[in-house]
Amino acid sequence: MANEDKEIETIPVGPLGLIPLKSCESLGKKVDDFLVRWRSARQSEHKSTLAFAGYQRDTYIIPTTLSRFGTGEGKGELGTSVRGDDLFLMVDVCNHSLTYSLFGMKNHMSPDDHFQDLKRIISAAAGKARRINVIMPYLYESRQETRTGRESLDCAMALHEMVDMGVENIITFDAHDPRVQNAIPLKGFETVTPMYQFVKALLAAEPDIQVDSKHMMVVSPDAHGMSRAIQFANRMGLDLGTFYKRRDYTRIENGRYPVVAMEFLGDKVEGKDIIVVDDMISSGDSAREVARELKKRKANRVFICATFGMFTNGLELFDRYFEDGLIDRILTTNLVYQSPELLSRKYYVNVDMSKYIALIIDNLNHDSSISEFLEPSERVQRAIERHEAERKAREEEKAKKAAEEAAKAAEEK
Repeated sequence: MANEDKEIETIPVGPLGLIPLKSCESLGKKVDDFLVRWRSARQSEHKSTLAFAGYQRDTYIIPTTLSRFGTGEGKGELGTSVRGDDLFLMVDVCNHSLTYSLFGMKNHMSPDDHFQDLKRIISAAAGKARRINVIMPYLYESRQETRTGRESLDCAMALHEMVDMGVENIITFDAHDPRVQNAIPLKGFETVTPMYQFVKALLAAEPDIQVDSKHMMVVSPDAHGMSRAIQFANRMGLDLGTFYKRRDYTRIENGRYPVVAMEFLGDKVEGKDIIVVDDMISSGDSAREVARELKKRKANRVFICATFGMFTNGLELFDRYFEDGLIDRILTTNLVYQSPELLSRKYYVNVDMSKYIALIIDNLNHDSSISEFLEPSERVQRAIERHEAERKAREEEKAKKAAEEAAKAAEEK
């Protein structure tokens, strides 16, 4: 059933307001387009009632201004009233492309800057909006989610700050460790894995791929990501493998303990297409090592699926990996900033998440369950079945043409 045909069963929490910060502008515009189209096409006798005031609009985006003084200090301002609105704020804390003037110098925005801007807009809306929800695809400071010594606990502190300011729900994607939600047990926290979107994008990019345990396998690059890989393998009906990384805990390089050896745990990968599942690609070192080890074991094609593509050391390394045959495809989402250079790479596949976010917003605004979006098993299976049917039809058509050409060649002789 199309979302515009969905039956309205509950009244909205309040008039929907969408506030994509500048870091999330393009993604927010796509989300808004879906919401406008669905709600204008949706038929219901309830739409004309007082409880549905402001339900159908030309846009749900509320204009905001985030300005800075020469010292780098800033302020946030709403362009219109949000009293009684159900607000959804969208922020990409990893968008490094934005800059501001700091004592006459150009300064690129850091995750700290983006988080401060988010708090400024929350502050401007607090006490007026009916409800404030934050969609933060990459959870701020999510790699510093646990404390093992004399160190800060940044992610938990950030969650507490948002809740203390009046945020009711926080939606994120592939949190580095979902257990961080224990820091705010009385508020809504959802961490979503975009599995269906990855499967759909991969099948579209590689129409000849065979999705079965004989021809394909899911691999986790380390033990930490096993739960994510298990979900992929179970829902796709594939075997699972993982790498055990032996690290040197006597020294730290680039903020982490260096890997000194890698051991593969799992079935043989020889001749199989491999889906490597991870939450992010940062420098690319891990992706390179995993791909190299898989190719050593005579794997066929290697597809890297990562929710967040940071590429902190640039794309030249990945260009080389592709040219050397280590990596065949890299799939990341548009949940974080994508540079034009990345989008131009022929090995790169962009996984668009705008429709998925719009579905979540539309349901949360109605206070409806989003369980069907968080559990993608049926949708994944339907996508695979469609793909297999289309692939077999193409193979049959190809065999038929080959037979006809062979028969024609025989007649000519």
